[in-house]
Amino acid sequence: MDNSSSTLLDDLFQEYAHKSLPTRPQTGVLYNASLPSNFTGVEVSMVRLRWDSFRRKGANYSGFLMPPQIFAYPYFTRIDIVYSNLGSRSSDYYSVPNHTLVAPVVGFNIYGSPGQNGNLTKLNLTLFGGPVLVQFPPVPQKAKCVTFYSNGTFEMSNVTNVTQQDTCTVRDQGHFSMVVELPSTSTPNDKERTKLWRWWVFGFGVGVLGLLLIGFIAFMMVRIFRMRNIGKMEKEAEKNEVLDTTNVGQSKMPIATVIRTQPVIENDYVP
Repeated sequence: MDNSSSTLLDDLFQEYAHKSLPTRPQTGVLYNASLPSNFTGVEVSMVRLRWDSFRRKGANYSGFLMPPQIFAYPYFTRIDIVYSNLGSRSSDYYSVPNHTLVAPVVGFNIYGSPGQNGNLTKLNLTLFGGPVLVQFPPVPQKAKCVTFYSNGTFEMSNVTNVTQQDTCTVRDQGHFSMVVELPSTSTPNDKERTKLWRWWVFGFGVGVLGLLLIGFIAFMMVRIFRMRNIGKMEKEAEKNEVLDTTNVGQSKMPIATVIRTQPVIENDYVP
């Protein structure tokens, strides 16, 4: 959910919550809001508190345990806390990539009580007395707490066990839930195929290198054998031939002795 959608949802919840209040709501009483049919499965409630009492004692409603020493500004004599539980509609509004929700998305926002002028102001909180505890029903092991911020980002943290229920600690108003990581989409067969492919590639590479090495060794052996044969032939030639030799490069080559044939007169007759 992006920033605008999250803010719009919070505005709708507080609007329905205030419309559902009696003419003279009692301080410290939690009132359930009436929602239209398109929010079936969603629960919204609101409680009005005196600011001084809230700062000294904190509050404990709808699964949110708020400690004392929470300061809010701007200052109002009375504050309204709007709680929401998206229930079965949680995944319609919030999600975490590669994770699945294992608890409903719950949230709270604190507003200055509108009073006679009817203006409604969302307050900024500063917690000096410790974090707010959000209690969830028991969830599977390895679950993570997740906080959804109004700018569309989220943050995950570990679950605490400060109460009998699974609990998340938060330090600001917003929306919260618990998630577990989705299992890998690859099947055992896929994993086996991947392993076999890697081994095949490794074996192919080793085989190619082995063939190249064998070919190089064979080439060198043939070359050495030929050079030895040439050396033997040269030595045999030197022993058996009476021809003179001369050096040509690094090899000795036989040469014939130059004999000039003397001219012979065919007839002795002299005219």
